[in-house]
Amino acid sequence: MTISLELLAPAGNADIGIAAIDHGADAVYIGAPKFSARAGAGESLNELTRLIRYAHLYDARIYVALNTLLTDAEIIEAIDIINNVYQMGADGLIIQDVGLLELNLPPIPLIASTQMHNHTVDKVRFLEEVGFQRVILARELSLDEISEIRRQTSRIELEAFVHGSLCVSYSGQCYISQAVTGRSGNRGVCAQPCRSRYTLSDGDGKAILKDKYLLSLKDLNLTDKIPDLIAAGVTSFKIEGRYKGMDYVKNITALYRQILNQFLQAHPGYRKNSSGEIFPKFSPDPDRTFNRGWTQYFISGKREKVASLHTQKSIGQYLGKITGTGRDFFSINRTDLANGDGLCFFTKKNDLSGFRVERVVKENIYPSRMMGLKAGVSLYRNSDMAFYKILYNSKNIRKLSIKLDFGYKDGAIHLAAEDENGNQAEAFRKVLLEPARNPILAREQLEKHLTGTGNTPYRVTELTISCDPGFLPASLVNGLRREVLDTLTDIRQKRHVIQRIPFLKTQFPYPDKKLDFRANVLNTQAQKFYERHGASLVEPAFETLCNISGKSVMTTRYCIRYQLDLCPKEYRSRKAVQEPLHLHDAHHTYRLEFDCQKCNMLVILENESGSRALNWAHDFHAGAENQKPETR
Repeated sequence: MTISLELLAPAGNADIGIAAIDHGADAVYIGAPKFSARAGAGESLNELTRLIRYAHLYDARIYVALNTLLTDAEIIEAIDIINNVYQMGADGLIIQDVGLLELNLPPIPLIASTQMHNHTVDKVRFLEEVGFQRVILARELSLDEISEIRRQTSRIELEAFVHGSLCVSYSGQCYISQAVTGRSGNRGVCAQPCRSRYTLSDGDGKAILKDKYLLSLKDLNLTDKIPDLIAAGVTSFKIEGRYKGMDYVKNITALYRQILNQFLQAHPGYRKNSSGEIFPKFSPDPDRTFNRGWTQYFISGKREKVASLHTQKSIGQYLGKITGTGRDFFSINRTDLANGDGLCFFTKKNDLSGFRVERVVKENIYPSRMMGLKAGVSLYRNSDMAFYKILYNSKNIRKLSIKLDFGYKDGAIHLAAEDENGNQAEAFRKVLLEPARNPILAREQLEKHLTGTGNTPYRVTELTISCDPGFLPASLVNGLRREVLDTLTDIRQKRHVIQRIPFLKTQFPYPDKKLDFRANVLNTQAQKFYERHGASLVEPAFETLCNISGKSVMTTRYCIRYQLDLCPKEYRSRKAVQEPLHLHDAHHTYRLEFDCQKCNMLVILENESGSRALNWAHDFHAGAENQKPETR
């Protein structure tokens, strides 16, 4: 049996989705017009239709994300959107709110969002039994844990993140944005307080570390773990980034396309999940677009230092150290810097400082300002103008292989085309074929016009001319070729196989019997779902709570004690710090609790009046279910 592998790329809009497909994506995930976990990255139905039509030409798939928690009023509107998405031919629906499963869903494949906290065998088995076709695994899982999930499930597809920004909390279990700003991450409008500065203090109130990005993680990079993930049972490899720009999506998608192609070439038992080949005019390099530095997180099962303590911003590509300075310039052993590049460095206080390259004269770089620049300072480039220009111009690079057969019979020229998937098209033109004065030149011209596919999705890999070409006007040959290719395009889009699976309700028991706010039940249909599966609700969603002091607003596998060499298990020779540890921002205090047996850290809100969060909760209870939290 041949196993299909899928490279899954993000899209903030249809144009970025098309660029992702052009650069090798087998599938794209994109937000629905409303109710997406990235509220600022939803797309209109018309644009979704355009993207779906383009994707299906290459047998690529489009998954639409409608993965936020819904109120009772919103869930009805969500069903209308889902029906529209189904009718336009989307290949899958990514959801978080289980209340949707109590309603009449169209037979579209269901994908369990990572917001559903898919981190255990029991949870994934449950999702398989209640009708999900795919589960997006928690980012925190190790290869061994993924392998065990695969071993104890049978049908459900496993999708895993392989690249991009990391949420410090388990997805779906983060409430800090809602608590302090009234903007719920589970409602698609996270304010990203994890990217803010915090001070860490011990049990005596003494500061251990001041004003650092203690909850901000480096970016995930599993470029060398793809074979291991495949061995563990993952078949869809997901790039994070629905808020990222087109340059990032082109670069990272092309990078992982290369990696997966190398695996496929060496393993004939696997195939890619779409058609066509890409021919990029650049060498993908993850360091040259957005990144906060790299981590493999917990994929190996071992801990590593994963936080980006000194900045929450992109640091980009390491360039080297300054070798010397003048009055208004510095020197560095690089020949690839250009006017307009953005460079940055860490100051003595470990703060990130940046500047613009104004002029390059041989080895001398003239920056917009010289403050802090001296010999020995390490420089990074986080805005690469030459690379961005190459990426901007990278278009129409994905091609479908076709064979053409040209002939002449019964007073008509005939052109037949067959693509790499066996689809066929043909066209005829009645014409009196006149002998050519120069048959060799005539044949060369005919070959040129027949293979001149230009910006079409095709490239001719085999051409057969089974007659004396004679003299044929270029316009006639070009028109014949265009007709055949247009017909082939229509055939490909109509023949794309869209999986349709009716949703059937089951009574399979939920792993937990008592559910608190972490079950994220925001509507009555979700409550009915859990009750049907044998669980009772003791507390509704965090967004509805009026008393949030003492609640855990984050559950993380990231451990501040380990990050700062304060772990009592790992660093027993060091003097133990007085606990409990606390995090402080400008307005709030959070107590840290450590569950070493489960390898979790809890961030617990203390002494919080919850003004902004409470306002939304009061409005919710007062009947303002249609009120939307503010967006960015």
